[in-house]
Amino acid sequence: QPQLVESGGGLVQPGGTLRLSCAASGFTLENTAVGWFRQAPGKAREAVSCLSLRDGSLYTGDSVKGRFTISTDNAKSSVYLEMSGLKAEDTGKYFCAADFALTVQGMCTPLRGTPPPVYWGQGAQVTVSS
Repeated sequence: QPQLVESGGGLVQPGGTLRLSCAASGFTLENTAVGWFRQAPGKAREAVSCLSLRDGSLYTGDSVKGRFTISTDNAKSSVYLEMSGLKAEDTGKYFCAADFALTVQGMCTPLRGTPPPVYWGQGAQVTVSS
C-alpha cells in the first residue's frame, strides 16, 4: 500500500528553523515528482515547493523563496523541507505529495483541469508563534 507519512512539525518561534520529513513506503521516489504543500485555516491549499527526481527541475513559491529548501534522500525514500526564517504567516498544516506522471509545473502550478498528485501524506502542523 503506497503511503507517505510526514513528521517534524511543531511549535517554533518567529525566526526559527524546522525540518519536515516525509517517508515514502510501498513505492520508490525514483522517477516521481515530489512536493510540499500547506494549508492555513480558512485558506486554500498552497504549493510550497516541488522537485522532479526525473530531471531535477524545481519550483519554490515566492513566499518561501530563500527560506525553504526541498530535498530528497532516495536511499531513505524520504523527502525533506528545511525551513528557516519562519514567520507567523508560515503557520499551517504541511502536506507532502508524490506522483509518477506530473511534472514540477503540473504539480505546483497546475493548469485548470490537471489532476492533483496521487499520493498524499496526512499532514504535519507547523505553528510559528512567540
